[in-house]
Amino acid sequence: MSNSESRSATADSPAADDGAPSKKSVKRPAARDGRRLKKTKTPRVYRRVAADGRTTVGYVAIVEVAGRQRKLNARTYEEAKRKKRQDDTDHDRGELQEPTAIGFLKFLDEWVERYRGQGRRGFRDHTRDEYRRLIRAYAHPYFSRRLKLVEVTPYLLARFVDWLCDEDAQGRRLSDKTVANIVIPLKTALRTAEREGLRRDNPSQGLALPRREEDPDEAKDEEVKVFSREQLAAVLSMAPTQHRLLLELLAGTGLRISEAAGLQRLHFQLDDGPPEVCVRRAWVKGRIVPPKSRRGRRDVRLSPSLAKRVRAHLDSEPGADSTDFFFKSHEVGGNPYEVGGDVGAGGPLCADDLRKRMLKPLVEEVGAPWAAFHTFRHTFASIHISEGTNIVALSKTLGHHSAAFTLSRYTHLLPGEFAPAIDLTVVLPFEGSAAAEPAELEEAAA
Repeated sequence: MSNSESRSATADSPAADDGAPSKKSVKRPAARDGRRLKKTKTPRVYRRVAADGRTTVGYVAIVEVAGRQRKLNARTYEEAKRKKRQDDTDHDRGELQEPTAIGFLKFLDEWVERYRGQGRRGFRDHTRDEYRRLIRAYAHPYFSRRLKLVEVTPYLLARFVDWLCDEDAQGRRLSDKTVANIVIPLKTALRTAEREGLRRDNPSQGLALPRREEDPDEAKDEEVKVFSREQLAAVLSMAPTQHRLLLELLAGTGLRISEAAGLQRLHFQLDDGPPEVCVRRAWVKGRIVPPKSRRGRRDVRLSPSLAKRVRAHLDSEPGADSTDFFFKSHEVGGNPYEVGGDVGAGGPLCADDLRKRMLKPLVEEVGAPWAAFHTFRHTFASIHISEGTNIVALSKTLGHHSAAFTLSRYTHLLPGEFAPAIDLTVVLPFEGSAAAEPAELEEAAA
């Protein structure tokens, strides 16, 4: 049978007549891209032309990464040459690497779970919780999930800061300090990415943060407020009996409420030497954490009257263990962080619950509805300043990282606006200075 007869027989077969599909489908060739690459005068840089062979639609730089060629698309000839030069420079420096395809948001979520910090104190769990919250609350709503880590630029981060400063976008005015705190985890994560070789640079380096004119209402709210001595006396006298020692300790030592909540019985030294309380830890968001800074680990003196009250409290529980909390939840409010269903009796106090149930109605009654637990600490500092305590000694007692911070925090509480004039005829020890006649002094001055 000839080839023509074979084709005719196939065409006349029943399968062909009834239109049934053939058992073997014919695979059609995929449509080919009609664009072509044309050489330019720069090696490994090509001009991409359309199917007509004349219209330029872009440029391509050919680079080699890990033994494989890769195409870097560019819109202009100069951009393609720049990418090629960057590739050559990285190759000469030994910095050439495969660009990571990990998404920026995915990297942030992964980084915040494994980051261990850089300082001696490591990375605290409650700081990790705060970083995680800031990333989810601000980074996730702004950045696209398709954005790659290597695509983050200084310009993009600057627009992120602009978005944080936009009151309409945020629904409120974020303070400059809040904006800076939001940016911290992003800057730290990008620094880690650079250190681990996921990026060649850190786009957050040199990122400008806002320095806006201070909002008068905001400045008024942030100004340190203290109890008057009459208000403090009223608060302590009106406090419920089971809560009074806590408030007296805050007012008499300047401890933070988290530091007071973390105290154990063994932290009070009442027998050897001057009575004092040893601050070694704090209770923050359901966790025992070390002090905020190196200077936060300190010993604070107790007045004789306060030491007597503390001793009476310790003696009221003769069988208690030295590691038990000094303030327990069954005394000063439940602790919702405890696992289980009850209020956590015997555990540390819950400051939030106590603030609502006891402190808020108490301070409203004495005419200080703005007051919080930290107001006792500010009042402690203000009393010391008014009594002339050395600012360096006060800073150590408060556990501040520097005396400069203490001074800047309480400058407005310092008495007087100007330093008084010094009479040298009184303070200098030369003979007859204090008894010099006014006429003689005037003559000497003339």
